Amino acid sequence: MRTTHGRTVRSEREEGRAVPHRIAVLALPGVPPFELGIPSRVFGSAVDSEGRPLYEVTVCTVDGDPVPSDAGFTVQPAAGAEALASADTVIVPPTHAMPELVLGGPLPPEVTAAVAAIRPGTRLVSICTGSYVLAAAGLLDGRPATTHWRLAPEFRRAYPKVRVDEDVLFVDDGDVLTSAGVAAGVDLCLHMIRRDHGAATANRAARVCVVPPWRDGGQAQFIDRPVPEPTLSDTTATRAWALEHLAEPLTLARLAEHARMSLRTFSRRFRDEVGMTPVQWLTAQRLELAKQLLETTDLPVDLVAHRAGLGSGNSLRAHMRTAFGVSPAAYRRAFGAGADAFPVAGGRSGM
Repeated sequence: MRTTHGRTVRSEREEGRAVPHRIAVLALPGVPPFELGIPSRVFGSAVDSEGRPLYEVTVCTVDGDPVPSDAGFTVQPAAGAEALASADTVIVPPTHAMPELVLGGPLPPEVTAAVAAIRPGTRLVSICTGSYVLAAAGLLDGRPATTHWRLAPEFRRAYPKVRVDEDVLFVDDGDVLTSAGVAAGVDLCLHMIRRDHGAATANRAARVCVVPPWRDGGQAQFIDRPVPEPTLSDTTATRAWALEHLAEPLTLARLAEHARMSLRTFSRRFRDEVGMTPVQWLTAQRLELAKQLLETTDLPVDLVAHRAGLGSGNSLRAHMRTAFGVSPAAYRRAFGAGADAFPVAGGRSGM
């Protein structure tokens, strides 16, 4: 959400007139229905404490005319490119009808004109290979981004100016956000709700959609790999146990002992399954717990750090500034109970 829009919403809320954040979803020919429906379903489930919608989602096409989906039926939009010009956020799902984009080819003129109608500063989002549209428009040049892991090598070849990371579920680069394949679009939409309105609101939306508020690891866990020996156990039970003991010292040796594996085997298995090292995963989970405590309690920062297993308040401050670019105090002011929450600058890819 842009800072200017944040100020607008803040002033309107102060005057008692809640204005939903406007999202335009651009349906292009060959759009997959699942990905097209994600924003309406997820953002449509986000409401404030009084049940009022926080987002207004409009599906549009470049000219207001219906477009064919890749599932054998036609999508009837609610608007044309004018919705892009008035939107606060524009979301681009994939298209399977523009093979030229895979080779780095230009956008069709009508799509170029529609993208040009988007106001400067509007938050831009892609789901799965919708990243090709943003990249072809030059909107990802010099930026970190992700796309479906299977297409990452060809994406790099087609758009060498984009810094591609295929190991994550999504990338948050402030006003431009990209997600990995299919269901990662749900993860990204929930992340955006969390960034805009805090964890409690995102968690409520996730419960309505019957999906987890966030998923462990990244795309790396879904990349094709050799099937492990069936006699080997996995690390799922140990991860679940660790989540219940985050406040305690959790060394790699203790985790491996719980999993009944050697240090080497545990580390290898953990990375294969989760896509990150045990230490990276633990830090991410502890930061999530710290954020929840900052949002939902008035505990001192030192106690938040202790309960999250991050040691001292100074350690928590260092971790949060590295991961989110913000201090615990600033995060609590933005997202704490009763706060008029707006996005924190410097957001990064999710956990």
